Amino acid sequence: MTAPAERRHWMSVLARASVPDIERHLAACPKLPGYVRLRGPETGLVMTRGQAGGGGAPFNLGEITVTRCTVRTADGHVGHAYVTGRDSGRAELAARVDAGLQDPSLHETLLREVIEKLAAAQQSARQETARRAAATRVQFFTMATMRSDDRAQT
Repeated sequence: MTAPAERRHWMSVLARASVPDIERHLAACPKLPGYVRLRGPETGLVMTRGQAGGGGAPFNLGEITVTRCTVRTADGHVGHAYVTGRDSGRAELAARVDAGLQDPSLHETLLREVIEKLAAAQQSARQETARRAAATRVQFFTMATMRSDDRAQT
């Protein structure tokens, strides 16, 4: 992965993770460096957009609450985070981990112990949701098949 794509990936994983999950995985890592807040955490609204049928004209779907935070470590690494909802602690922790991932001495450990494990858990949860949804899927082609069989018999 390129550096921007890799960072986009870990920021996405952190934005979806809960504080207890991040903290549980951080326990296996060296302590995150000291930091100062540059911005926030502050909460605001963001307009979300949608598309009818996934390919239609875009439209404003509605606003969601987002909390953002920016921190700078003692080494000068700047971490950012945007998370849905009003959890300022989650935004601050995600920004601290983002800053830590930019530190070469912490990068590999945080990537392996935090990001990869959180990403695997999130993927597993998505697959479970998809499996449960698939179990309720109605097979409409059955009706068409039954009608064509009825016509063939008459």
